[in-house]
Amino acid sequence: MHTPLSEEIAHTTARLVVEEGLEWGPAKRRALRQMGLPARTPLPDNDLVEAAVREYIEIFCADTQPRELRALRQLALVWMERMAAFRPHLAGAVWHGTATRLSDIYLQLFCDDPKSAEIALIDHHVDYEPRTVTGFHGESVEALSLGSKSPELNEMIGVHLLIYDLDDLRGALKPDAKGRVPRGDMTAVRRLLQETSAP
Repeated sequence: MHTPLSEEIAHTTARLVVEEGLEWGPAKRRALRQMGLPARTPLPDNDLVEAAVREYIEIFCADTQPRELRALRQLALVWMERMAAFRPHLAGAVWHGTATRLSDIYLQLFCDDPKSAEIALIDHHVDYEPRTVTGFHGESVEALSLGSKSPELNEMIGVHLLIYDLDDLRGALKPDAKGRVPRGDMTAVRRLLQETSAP
C-alpha cells in the first residue's frame, strides 16, 4: 500500500522529471531535498513514479507531449536505422511513452564486438562521449552519448547508445512485472509511430 507521503514524493518527482528532464533516480533524491525530508526517507517505487509522471503529463502537457514524444520516437528511429547492424532496441521514457522534449533517447545495442559500434560512429564522423551508465540488470554498461538535432522540435536531443553483449538480447524482451515489453526493436518503434499518426 502506498503511503500518502510516498505519493507526495512521487508527484514532486514527476514534476522534476517532466519539467526538468531529470532521470527518475536523481529526481527522487531531489524531491526529498525540495520537500525538506531526510535523505533516508523511503523512496517511491518506479511504478508509482511512472503513474505520477503520466498523470502530470495528462494534466499539464496534454497538448504538447504527444507531438514531442512522436518527434523523439522519429529521431530514435533515425539512429536505430543508422545503427541497424547492432540490433538496436529503444528503451526508457521514449519507448514507454512518458517522454517530453527534455527527455533523452536511450538505445540499447547488442554487439558481437563491443568496440564495433564505436568504430561505426567514428567512421560516420559522429562526435560522441564515452561514459558508463547503469544497465538493465543494474550492472555498469558502456554508453556512447551524442547530441542529435530533432528537426520537428528544432533542438538538440541527447542520444545514448548503450553497448550490450549479443548474449544479453536473449532476456531483453521478457515482459516486466506489468506484462509490458521493456524495450522495442525497429519494427516495434515503427508500429508505435504508425499508431500515433492517425488523428
